[in-house]
Amino acid sequence: MPRRSPFVIELPEREHEALERMTARYSSPYRDVLRAKIVLYAARGFSNEEIASRLDVPRQVVSKWRKRFFEEGMQGLAERPRRGRPAVFSPTGRG
Repeated sequence: MPRRSPFVIELPEREHEALERMTARYSSPYRDVLRAKIVLYAARGFSNEEIASRLDVPRQVVSKWRKRFFEEGMQGLAERPRRGRPAVFSPTGRG
């Protein structure tokens, strides 16, 4: 029997509309659309396994974004700075 996530998502109307707009916007980055869809499905009561299956992503990805949204709200879906040295691209494309 699949486990139920302890992170139950309840969306206020304003957040629900913002997430729906994000998924419908043609210019939204794929990662943002995916995160928004995860939260919207979670708010509808789907399990992590069901969401992962619908979106064709690993369950761990769904779990991560559900938890982040639960703990931080819309800010939790934002891209965070990555560790390490930033990538450097020269104008000529050579190192």
